[in-house]
Amino acid sequence: MTTSSSTPTRWRAPAPADRARYDPADVFAAGLRNHHIANTAYPIAHQRTFKPYRVARRDQREVALSGLSGFEDMCLYVHVPFCETRCSFCEYTVVAKDERDETTVYVDALIRELELYDEALALSGRRFHGLDIGGGTPAYLPLHDIERILAAIRARCSLTPESDISIETTPKLAAADPAKIAGYRGLGIDRISMGIQVIQPDLLRVLNRAQNGVEHHYRAVDNIRAGGFDRLNLDLMYGFAGQSLDSWRATLAHAIALEPEYITLYRMRYKLTRISHQADAVTLAAVRPMATLAKQMLAAAGYHANPGKTTYSKVPGDVGTSSYLARRVQTGIPYLGLGLGAQTFTHTTIAYNDGAAAKNLGPYLASVARDRLPIQDLYDLPLRHMMGKMCAVSFYFGEIQRAPFEDKFGVALERVFADEIEFLTARRLMVLGDEALSLTAKGVDYKNGIIPLFAAPSIQGYLIERDPEQADDLSRNRKLALRVANSS
Repeated sequence: MTTSSSTPTRWRAPAPADRARYDPADVFAAGLRNHHIANTAYPIAHQRTFKPYRVARRDQREVALSGLSGFEDMCLYVHVPFCETRCSFCEYTVVAKDERDETTVYVDALIRELELYDEALALSGRRFHGLDIGGGTPAYLPLHDIERILAAIRARCSLTPESDISIETTPKLAAADPAKIAGYRGLGIDRISMGIQVIQPDLLRVLNRAQNGVEHHYRAVDNIRAGGFDRLNLDLMYGFAGQSLDSWRATLAHAIALEPEYITLYRMRYKLTRISHQADAVTLAAVRPMATLAKQMLAAAGYHANPGKTTYSKVPGDVGTSSYLARRVQTGIPYLGLGLGAQTFTHTTIAYNDGAAAKNLGPYLASVARDRLPIQDLYDLPLRHMMGKMCAVSFYFGEIQRAPFEDKFGVALERVFADEIEFLTARRLMVLGDEALSLTAKGVDYKNGIIPLFAAPSIQGYLIERDPEQADDLSRNRKLALRVANSS
């Protein structure tokens, strides 16, 4: 196999489960049958599908640094694991309330983690094409802690001129502290994203999010505008049990009235949440009209996205996401994740930092205190898993870019997935253009069946075998989520 100069020439040999081949029709049907887990999140059932590639702890540093070598272009993600409360729909790494006061010690450790990578890799020699500060709720931190983080990054990393810095807030925090919001802009943060999710009061209570109701939204937006931001994104969510089409229409209308530049739609993913037991109550027949309604209302209001893209923009020529996410989705660029539970992605490896499982600060702080890269799990992966990861994330934009895929992997997309592409194009679910393999309007309704077609065979086999009516993984994941979040 020939590869570009920026692409590695070695991938881990696949395990037997990843050398299998499945009929695209069977995989497609299995994805639709298991639509609650067949989505852009990759991998599925990692304890099974990634297990053969897990790197022993004694070898983690060597493999991690090897995976992060051999390229100059990358992105950076910083994770802030603090929130006022843990929302019931949250699947991310957020610490319990008894650790919420540990912000200073956490930021100290995060900066030290950055130093460890700089000492090992000379980060100043890299080109960083975007920086996202996510969570959790980054706005939970005092402004001076955000300033410390950015100062440490700028001292060691070179952000390219076209890159931006994006941060997340909640309506309540943005409404309560206009000085902090203005301070973000003063620190050079370009884009701010605020989670509205829904406006239905009884659903907000179920989601443990009543404190972020509509009473805060207009003041929050006023503060964001007064602070100098002209790039505002609002996050909305659909696909909840008990969420009616009319209530979703009201949420969309409310978000449009706030006049953000961008609106991002998320379908509820139940894995590792407190409400995972509600998944069976939500069918494809219920969520498809919600996605269609959103497309219609947003287009009428001047917000546009190609079929399947989750972020709608009313700024011509602006994809609407941060440059970090745009480069991740469109080019599969490697990224370094800093902080509790953060993910790092290279051409050959995927790593998860300490805290990704237990969601507490202890292991992460202990690793950094010992000057150890705070890696919980590291996977040295075969080619098809790395392809699967890139393709799954690509569906945030509703298409897989052909040239970046070939540049990253040294082989054409249509050569690797010839049978799958034939299956999809024959049914008019995707179209193969000069630049991308793109969802059609029809294909959007079948995205949960389409995404697994690009996954590694071990994941495809798992979905084919899995009976969603008998599977206990959602309930098991709910118990885990409750165990780590009950004190929130």
